[in-house]
This record gives sequence, C-alpha cells and structure tokens, in this order.
Amino acid sequence: MRKLKLLTLMTALSVSFSAWALSLNDAKEQGLVGENTSGYLGLVVQNKQAKEVVITINAKRKERYIKLAKKNGLTLAQVEKLAATKTIQKTQSGHYIETNGQWVQK
Repeated sequence: MRKLKLLTLMTALSVSFSAWALSLNDAKEQGLVGENTSGYLGLVVQNKQAKEVVITINAKRKERYIKLAKKNGLTLAQVEKLAATKTIQKTQSGHYIETNGQWVQK
C-alpha cells in the first residue's frame, strides 16, 4: 500500500513538473525566443526556461539539418541558411526574428 502511494505521488509530481515546462510556442508568444539568421532559435530575453527550450530545439534542428544535408549532398551551412530563410518567413506576426543582429517583432 505504501509503495502504491509513493508511486502515485511520484507520478503526480512528474506530471506537475512537465506542466511547468515552457513550450516553444509559449516562449515565442512571451517574446523570450525568436528565429535567428543561422536557422536556429535564439534568446531574445535571458530566461532559464527559455534557454532550456532553445538548447533542446536547436539540438533537434541540428540533427535534422545534418540528415538533410547528407541526403541532399549539401553542406550543413547550406541547409542552415535555407532553414533560416524558411523559418523567418513562417514566423508569425508579433513573434521575434533576428535582423541585422537585432531582435525585432515581425
């Protein structure tokens, strides 16, 4: 019985912690992160949770870019440049993009 209560508590806590996690969309909506000219996310505002989002998403993007580069006979830099153009174009109005080294709202 005691193990069941402990397991239930641990499950509840893990759900609670994940509920506190900042999503990419939340970070963009709050103006904490934006799309930069390198094809990755950048921090608009220093924030611990936003930094974790940037690190996680950028690692996943880099993995994908490497696969795309190999598949299409391109360099990583070429894929990053293409991705930057695409993600900046797709950025919603009001979200941040990097332009000339400065963060601006689209």
